[in-house]
Amino acid sequence: MKEGIFNNIDKIAMEHYGINPKLIENAQRITEDVQPVFREIEKIVEFNQFKILAAMKESFLSDYHLNDSTGYGYNDMGRETIEQIYKDIFKAEDALVRSQIVSGTHAITLCLLGVLRPGDELLSVTGTPYDTLKDVILGDNCGSLKDYHIKYREIRLADGKPDYDKIKENINKNTRMVIIQRSRGYSMRPALSISEIQQLIAYVKSLKNNLVCFVDNCYGEFVDIKEPIEIGADLCAGSLIKNPGGGIAPTGGYVIGKSELVKQCSYRLTAPGLDKNCGSSLFSNRLIVQGLFYAPLVVGEALKGAVFTSRMLEHMGFKVFPKYDEKRSDIVTAVVLKNKNALISFCKGIQKVGPVDSHVQPEPWAMPGYDHQIIMAGGSFIQGSSIELSADAPLREPYAVYIQGGLNFSHVKLGIMSGLQALIDNGNLK
Repeated sequence: MKEGIFNNIDKIAMEHYGINPKLIENAQRITEDVQPVFREIEKIVEFNQFKILAAMKESFLSDYHLNDSTGYGYNDMGRETIEQIYKDIFKAEDALVRSQIVSGTHAITLCLLGVLRPGDELLSVTGTPYDTLKDVILGDNCGSLKDYHIKYREIRLADGKPDYDKIKENINKNTRMVIIQRSRGYSMRPALSISEIQQLIAYVKSLKNNLVCFVDNCYGEFVDIKEPIEIGADLCAGSLIKNPGGGIAPTGGYVIGKSELVKQCSYRLTAPGLDKNCGSSLFSNRLIVQGLFYAPLVVGEALKGAVFTSRMLEHMGFKVFPKYDEKRSDIVTAVVLKNKNALISFCKGIQKVGPVDSHVQPEPWAMPGYDHQIIMAGGSFIQGSSIELSADAPLREPYAVYIQGGLNFSHVKLGIMSGLQALIDNGNLK
């Protein structure tokens, strides 16, 4: 019976996606090889699932909290309960969880422009942040930090790790905030583990204890059993169309941390004086809280997909970061494809298995916020969702593709086989 099921699986992969039998056989073998790593992921999933359920129980989450509000959104009990749940899960003093936050970049921007003032300095201690933050920090006449005379400097990583000596040299009396990017972004550097972030925060605070330590938590939620606020961060932000939305939240973002800091961020979302009292939750309360409920399981599936991706592509001769058996702190896998044609072919192979727009062929384009053309493949239910299977790549050396997400492992597995088949079909892989 089992053999018959596998034969039917192979038949679908071959007939609908043109994947050759040898590639399917390799994928099945590698799936068996990585089972010990999968079992460790399942332990983290269960811990985080229990943690979220406990927070929902303690908040007395009820059916009427799933209703929406209109207009100003005063007395939105659902919105307030969701923020209470986030506060408990992330061990924070306060939380701002809103559908009006349009992306991770927006959430991060609220933190930077909400807390920093003219004359302050922002210091990035994990190298250059995401490409989309360039204009937020250094843009001209667009309300950037530069426009408000907020200084910015960054410390390069040393062999992928924070350079403590350089950090000590560069913190000065004007340094108000240190930004720590947990995930790799579009770079080869490793994601920072929770223990590395804890050590970094403790060191920075020992140099200047009134610094605001802000962690960009995008792609990292529920990958481990602890979150940045628990280990010393003052402020943390992320997107609901990444990990914590569970593939269900249609939009939104969050800011969590110390009460006064979250309040300052809320003034940037609404207006000075309005605080967190406004912001209607049109059609979003149920989806946000239901997505949060599913998030640990979905993140676990994405992690399993990432482990498989690393093992499979390394087996096929590619350089991968991180390797399949390394401890992960985000859901992103970077794969060096070496040339432009291979990069585009692989992304088209990923698009081919998308549940939405599988017939569309992605092409590189000048995406807002980036210096290079970007090719993005996904075919997701929610536009731009990075917890759904997607592959992004800037068209620049070393021509690396960044693969993230996957609502279920089987989809990731099929996607990687399809990407590899596209490389074979286009002569980029034998």
